[in-house]
Amino acid sequence: MTRIGIVVAEFNYDITYLMLQKAINHAKFLGLEVGVVVKVPGTYEIPVAVSKLLEKKDIDGVVALGAVIKGATKHDELVAGQTARKLMDLMVQYGKPVGLGLIGPGASRMQALERVEDYARRSVEAVAKMINRLRRLEEVQPDREAVFIE
Repeated sequence: MTRIGIVVAEFNYDITYLMLQKAINHAKFLGLEVGVVVKVPGTYEIPVAVSKLLEKKDIDGVVALGAVIKGATKHDELVAGQTARKLMDLMVQYGKPVGLGLIGPGASRMQALERVEDYARRSVEAVAKMINRLRRLEEVQPDREAVFIE
């Protein structure tokens, strides 16, 4: 059984709660077990929880869900950009996929609500595909002909 974790930001929870529900349902549809759901205060705090989940041997990948809404300053760009960068670093560090379900930067509340299902679904699908592809990559024998992993 493939087990994933989900980390969801409580900031803009009217949006991220919907994302969480869609992500859990889509994971079940894809045959994934959601082993742990961790709520964090905001999107900026997502990487530390993702890191702790990636350390666990029984977690194969993590979905990160957050909504960074545009305000009067460029704070949304800072939060979304730094969070995405750190999630990429963690994915490479642990060799496990992290689904980037972060809406923003630059999104209005209405735009975020319109993107809930797409971002939740796509982040779960990315994790599922990468888990399968990384498993197949582990089985590749270097002395054989070219192998295509899809």
